[in-house]
Amino acid sequence: MANSEQEVLSGLAELINEETGLPTDQVELDKSFTDDLDIDSLSMMTIVVNAEEKFGVKIPDDNVKDLRTVRDAVDFIVKQG
Repeated sequence: MANSEQEVLSGLAELINEETGLPTDQVELDKSFTDDLDIDSLSMMTIVVNAEEKFGVKIPDDNVKDLRTVRDAVDFIVKQG
């Protein structure tokens, strides 16, 4: 089942909130995971694993480094879904 951009954004915001405690309304498409949301590599890997389960996609380790912004992750998941 394909996920819409809004569904993925909302779901990612929930995962980021669970991992970091960051309010979901602060997770916006143009925010950088490291610079704006202050997510470290360990938390990012947890979020990636949880996103794979939640959205039924596979995010190869080689692609994780390319997911710099929330939009990058949302676009990747939408294309995979």
